[in-house]
Amino acid sequence: MLTPTPLEELLDLAADVIGCDRRGLPAGAAGSPFITLGGGLGQAVRLQARAEQQLGLAVDLAQLLGPAPLADVLARARPAPVPAPGPAAGGGGVRALLPGQSAALTAERVAGAGAVARILSAELSGPPDAGALRRALAALSARHEGLRTAFAATPRGPVRRVLAVCPPPLVMLEPVAAGPGEDLVAAAHARLAVRAGRLVHRPGLPPLAFALTPLAAGSQLLSFVHHDAVADSRSAALVWQELLADYDRAVRRRPLDHTPRPGPDAPHRTRPAGPARVLPAGRAEQLRGLAAGLDLAPAARPAAAFGFRGERLLFGLGTRLRDAADATARRAGVPHSTVLLAAWALAVGRRAGRERLLVGTEVPRRLTAELLRTVVPCSATVPVVCELEGGVDYFLRGIACAFSEALQYAEVDDADTARAAGVPADRFRPALAQVTFAARDELLPESLRAGGLSARFHHGHPGAVTADAALTVLRWREHPLLSLEFARARLTRAQAAQLARALRAALTALVTSPPHTPVDDLPDTAAARDEAAAARPLAVPLP
Repeated sequence: MLTPTPLEELLDLAADVIGCDRRGLPAGAAGSPFITLGGGLGQAVRLQARAEQQLGLAVDLAQLLGPAPLADVLARARPAPVPAPGPAAGGGGVRALLPGQSAALTAERVAGAGAVARILSAELSGPPDAGALRRALAALSARHEGLRTAFAATPRGPVRRVLAVCPPPLVMLEPVAAGPGEDLVAAAHARLAVRAGRLVHRPGLPPLAFALTPLAAGSQLLSFVHHDAVADSRSAALVWQELLADYDRAVRRRPLDHTPRPGPDAPHRTRPAGPARVLPAGRAEQLRGLAAGLDLAPAARPAAAFGFRGERLLFGLGTRLRDAADATARRAGVPHSTVLLAAWALAVGRRAGRERLLVGTEVPRRLTAELLRTVVPCSATVPVVCELEGGVDYFLRGIACAFSEALQYAEVDDADTARAAGVPADRFRPALAQVTFAARDELLPESLRAGGLSARFHHGHPGAVTADAALTVLRWREHPLLSLEFARARLTRAQAAQLARALRAALTALVTSPPHTPVDDLPDTAAARDEAAAARPLAVPLP
């Protein structure tokens, strides 16, 4: 039997992550890009990581999501770089901050620890075995130095210090009290949001904790509360997947793995020598003039300063609209997240009177196979240039191409990008774009089982925001759930609800219109809905 070539092996991996027939993929890959073959960001990340881990080959993520045929991109794969020697896994030593950590620590100094606290919880079907849970937390911390990392100020700026041993604290909270019909998880999160700043402000210790809150009928809410400098959304999902797997082994009295994983420094030592990446002049000119002046509340007077205080609306879309969005994505040859990003850009653009705008989109920053298995903040929010033009399918493919282009600049420092785009430095606005988008639906399933318990995941909101309006896809496959976070200084709750309705109306128009319908001609039913909704209280999820 002939030995498969590297390209054939990569095509086999691609077929596996996309979920298509391996025999038919090579023909399609010869002339079609990855995104038109059913691949999205999540699949691209997994393909990149598996290529590096299983074949020792490096595949460029930006090219993988670009317009080039998949076979051409995979043919350009090169041997993955070998990490240079560096700090050994474990504790000891003072180290420089990793990319993204400096901004998080600056935000804490400006607005307090509550502005950089994040909450991801699991609603457990019953009381956990406390001893097994503590053993699982200890094993998790032993493997991931990111969970044993403390931050300290020095005359030369903040640094990080990895502790040899430091199991995460398990804080036992009193049972939550909720009124008749009140959501117990929401009530527990609201109470935890008040304490989140204290839980992630632990001088000399890692800024994170786990909190266990008893709910009704014997259920419990276990919450992972962490600083932005500890983990991003991808790493937080990894924490939950490994913690529940460890808990299951601990309950069954099976041995736990305490072997340290490669630390977060290892992937960053693979960077080629030379100056840091800078924004090309052409890209800077493209961004200039789009990064400011986006008014989401034309009838109101937005505050001069952004501020970090904010609120959140949760709303569903329904399975019929989800299925229609999926069908439109397949027809246009783009991921479903692109359809949602396009609908968000359309809703915001119409509200602000813009036909060209920036939407900051969460993307991985130099994600490697090692980083996929490491607790580390490795995401960036890059500005995507969204142009509201052409027919529906042309518009969707244009958004996909704009996203691919933006991904190429994920490693450029946010402050450098802002300066190159002519945006004055603003310590109160950590993101260049005033509105942002994140698709996190592929990071965690709706629920998992471990140690005789079922765990259903919920995203908390500590009351801080990083943009005027941020749309996040929390769930998609099971029961679609979206989150709209908004800055109080920029939008009222009623205005945010109008924006959420506008998003749903834009999505409905996109997925129910023929593919060649001009975007300018798409119906806008949000205004009529707002007039009717203004006279009644907001319902969440939105009707």
